[in-house]
Amino acid sequence: MKKKALLILILFSLIKVNSQDRKEFFKSPDGVFLISSDLHIHTVFSDGEVWPSIRVKEARREGLDLISLTEHLEYLSYKNDIDIKDRNRSFQISNAMLTKNEPLMIINGSEITKPMPPGHFNAVFVKDSNLLINPDGEKAMIEANKQGAFVFWNHPNWVENRDDAIARLDKLHERLLQKKLFHGIEVVNEHTYSEEALALALENNLTIMGTSDIHGLIDWTFDKEKNHHRPITFIISKNITKRSIRDALFSQKTFVWHRDMLIGKKENLLPVIDKNLTITSNGYYKKIVTIKLKNHSVVPLKLKYTGDYTFHSYGSVIEVPANDELLITVKTKEILNSIEMPFEILNIIVEPNKNLKITKTVRL
Repeated sequence: MKKKALLILILFSLIKVNSQDRKEFFKSPDGVFLISSDLHIHTVFSDGEVWPSIRVKEARREGLDLISLTEHLEYLSYKNDIDIKDRNRSFQISNAMLTKNEPLMIINGSEITKPMPPGHFNAVFVKDSNLLINPDGEKAMIEANKQGAFVFWNHPNWVENRDDAIARLDKLHERLLQKKLFHGIEVVNEHTYSEEALALALENNLTIMGTSDIHGLIDWTFDKEKNHHRPITFIISKNITKRSIRDALFSQKTFVWHRDMLIGKKENLLPVIDKNLTITSNGYYKKIVTIKLKNHSVVPLKLKYTGDYTFHSYGSVIEVPANDELLITVKTKEILNSIEMPFEILNIIVEPNKNLKITKTVRL
C-alpha cells in the first residue's frame, strides 16, 4: 500500500513539473488547456532553409507546446543535395530529439502542394506522408482523411494565387467542402491576416488557423528586438494529449494570436479573456472609485468603455499592457456596492469588422 501511494506521489510530481515547464501565454479557463501551436513550418526537406533540429530548438525557446514540420510533397528545393526517399524523415529527425518529459510535442504532417484550384493544403496527424503523394490533389486529401488527418487550407489569400489577395471559394473548393475533405483554413499566414478567410471559416464551419509558414529563421522573419512573434494557433483542449488536441481541432476550438491581435470565435475567446482580465476595487475617495485592471496575458488589451460612467483621468479608450495592470478612477456619482463595466476589446476580432465585447462586475 505504501509503495502504491509513493508511486502515485511520484507520478503526480512528474505531471506537476511537466505542467510548470509549459510557458503560460494566457491563464486557461477552468477545465481546459490552451495548447500553443505552429502547424505550418518547413525545413531543407522541402524548401526551407534549416535542418529540422533548428525548428525544434526555436519552438523550445519560444515555449510552444506543439509543432508540425509540414514539408511540401511536390516541391523539393534540395533534391540534388538530399536524397529524400522517405517523406516522413523530417518528422522522424525532429521527433527523435524530444526528451521524455519535455512539454514540446511534434506531430507528423505534410503540405499537399497543387496549383489553384485547389492550392496548398496541410495535413497534420498523418501516419505516413508517402501515401499522400498523388498528382490529383483531391485524391491526396482523400488519403489524408483515411489516415485520420486534420486538413486545412493554406494562405487562401496568397497573392501568387489571388492577385487581389481576396480569399474565396472556387467550385473545386465547394466540392471538397461538401465531401468534408478539409476542416480548417488559415486566417493568418506569416505576416498577413485575411478578413475574407475569417468570413469563409465562419460561414463554412472551418477551424480558424494561424501559422508562421516559416522557411528561414524565426528570429529573422519575426524581429525579437521589436517584440514581434510568429503567429500562434491556441488549441483549446480538454487535456495535454495528441488525441485530445486533434479532437479540439476538429471541434473548431481555436483562436489565433497575430501581432497584437487575437482572432477567433466569440465562444472560444470570451472565456479566455474573462479569465485573463480581472478588475478589482481600490476603494472610494469621496464619490470617485479607483479600480485596478489586471491583464494576465501576453497580449495588450485595448479596451473601449461603453458604459454610462466617465473616467476621472482617461477617455473611453484605454490600454492594459501585457502582463501588467492599469489604475483608473471612475466617477459613479454616488457610493455603490458594485458596478458593471462593459468593454469592447478593439484588438480582439470575432467576425470581420466585429470586436469582442465583455462586461465585468466590480465589487466596490
